[in-house]
Amino acid sequence: MTPLARYLSPAIIAQVERLDLRARFIIEGYLAGRHRSSMHGFSVEFSEHRHYVPGDEPRSVDWKVFARTDRLFVRTYQAETQLACHVLVDRSASMGAVGIEPLESASAISTASQHAAGASLTKLEYAVSLAAALAYLLHRQRDALGLAVLGERLERMIPARARVDHLADVLAALSQLAPGGTTGVAAAIGDVLRHVPHRGLVILLSDLLTDPGGILEALHQVRFRGHDLIVMHVLDDAETSLPFRGPVVLEDPETGQQVTADADAVRPRYLAALAAWRSELASRLAGLRADYVPLDTAEPFDRALGRFLVRRAKRR
Repeated sequence: MTPLARYLSPAIIAQVERLDLRARFIIEGYLAGRHRSSMHGFSVEFSEHRHYVPGDEPRSVDWKVFARTDRLFVRTYQAETQLACHVLVDRSASMGAVGIEPLESASAISTASQHAAGASLTKLEYAVSLAAALAYLLHRQRDALGLAVLGERLERMIPARARVDHLADVLAALSQLAPGGTTGVAAAIGDVLRHVPHRGLVILLSDLLTDPGGILEALHQVRFRGHDLIVMHVLDDAETSLPFRGPVVLEDPETGQQVTADADAVRPRYLAALAAWRSELASRLAGLRADYVPLDTAEPFDRALGRFLVRRAKRR
């Protein structure tokens, strides 16, 4: 592992307080572990090649490629391919709490701010770190970047811009996010679409703990409007494995509703239901030609970034 690549670990990132440094470390660590050729389509000077057509400027022809292939290709410059990307971050209460803790007594109840055993980042902290890294990458590529903060409805919207100082505005907004309130991701996405008149790329970071029908319809509307879509489904490590033994209290962090259960007894059904939900999301989004990225808070950041870069290359 390279010195920078270790910053792909959430456990390390959790120790970096400044969000701008988190973003830089994540991106530089990712790039340090990838050969330069894997970044095809991400050159600062030009993004990719396309076939020459009559009317193209002869000076845009890549003569080196012609010498190798005996075919005419022109370089597609950044000005022709600039991407408008909106990053949507769910900051509802469930993003800041697991709500699961082994019972030591009949009155033991988990608190909303408590991490599960072994967790290094809450879901919101993980999502914010990843959103910051994506923002840093988009800024490096001179793309237009926007941010939407989602709660019960759309809470804040920063329009997509590509100016030099825009990254600082986005990182400042991300660094101020705290979990709270009920989930209204589906309605909030509808609010976002009314503020985004032009087609682009929409990246949603959420635990999707909301009405399945509502969120799927909202995601359908994103694609219906012509946007490319990547859904990054962020769950806590404990939520994906239910590692506890014996009696536990399950508490909804948004409603306060509590259920006592035996973790060993409910684990098979719980994991089966979670797998079915993720499978349905993957299938429905594949049908929309959108990307679905299931993540948990213990997972290194390179998987999410890799999927983003693949999708980004297709977009260009």
